[in-house]
Amino acid sequence: MSATRLLVLGVVRMFGRAHGYQVRRELLSWSADKWANVQPGSIYHALKKMAAEDLLEKIDVEPGDGGPDRVAYRLSPAGEQEFQVLIAKGLSDPSASNAELCAAVSLMPALPRKYTISLLRQNLIHFEAEERRSRLSLEDDTWGKPPHVYELFRLWGGIASASREWLAGLIERLEAGEYVMADDPGSAFGPPAPE
Repeated sequence: MSATRLLVLGVVRMFGRAHGYQVRRELLSWSADKWANVQPGSIYHALKKMAAEDLLEKIDVEPGDGGPDRVAYRLSPAGEQEFQVLIAKGLSDPSASNAELCAAVSLMPALPRKYTISLLRQNLIHFEAEERRSRLSLEDDTWGKPPHVYELFRLWGGIASASREWLAGLIERLEAGEYVMADDPGSAFGPPAPE
């Protein structure tokens, strides 16, 4: 999965129709260039590639002022399906990269609240298991590891613990009604896609 792919699909979906500059401006306002390494060239490349894959439909082409034409895109039905798969994976799959998780969290208001919570709970189970595994590794001295290797297990446990605490807090905030989700009145993402 690619964080750029998810972000581009999500922003086009959020606007309903968008051109490359609009997508770029939105993602830069989220600082996605820093946490997901989304660069302007990768945005335009993703738009063209996903249009070629029939995930995006070109709906309007305006001549550029001495530069390239400005093309507006919207999600196709296949693009909506791809978006749903990528965001669900980003929120629930422990093998998703940090950038993919961040992209999915930034777009989670596109999903219904209960569905989002259920996806996040799947990831929470992973972080709880990682914490236990790191504790067991620290207690296990049967392999005669060099003493400094235990710092790796402490680091591993610390990352898992911080991730678990953050994720548990996010789930609590969602359960308490924070954030406007797709199935809430006033959602910026419109009605939720069928589950």
